[in-house]
Amino acid sequence: MKLKKINEKLQEALTENGLTVANALQQETFSTVKSGADCIIISGKGSGKTTTIVLNVIQQLAKETEESPRALIIVEDKAKVLEMEELFEKYGKYTDLQVYGVHDKGDMEYDKNYISSGVDVLIGTPNKLSEMFTTAGFNVNRLKMFILDDADPILKLRHETKIMRISNSINKTQRIIFSDMLTDRIEILADKMLLEPFLFQMDEEDNDVDDYNEDLDA
Repeated sequence: MKLKKINEKLQEALTENGLTVANALQQETFSTVKSGADCIIISGKGSGKTTTIVLNVIQQLAKETEESPRALIIVEDKAKVLEMEELFEKYGKYTDLQVYGVHDKGDMEYDKNYISSGVDVLIGTPNKLSEMFTTAGFNVNRLKMFILDDADPILKLRHETKIMRISNSINKTQRIIFSDMLTDRIEILADKMLLEPFLFQMDEEDNDVDDYNEDLDA
């Protein structure tokens, strides 16, 4: 996959899985996400948002591992947790990244103990992550990326308070919101949570990405 300064181990795994060409969304957002800027990324279903999340997280974290989570990804439900775990397993196979997913039906004590043993990427549902952060007090001082995937259905379930509670517990990190569409709820959340975000919005008709800000250099 031809992306500027892409990690070699990530490149190898992507090629092995047949991803040799970056789509429009990945091409347009890669450098800005890699820069560490806050982003709102709007793109329709089937446009590769989940893959975009996974490859950007691997790109950011693959050079070193730590015991504390460095990427936190909030997803809608258990199915999405499992889907994203599978993608990390495929595309991160040549890295040492430890990825773990939690959901509403999981065992709380087991999850706490596993995370305490050391993970790099934590994926979870709003309910489970909110409960864990409230009761376990995880170290988030090393967190580099805070990502909300499929924001529209999550916010329709009125999880804003849980998301903001988690976000407010994190001092400084890159925050990214992904969604199929830009809604009033997403704009309100972004105003509260993101710092001067870059907005990318996919044009559904011609599959181009409109960048409403000046792109950053890699």
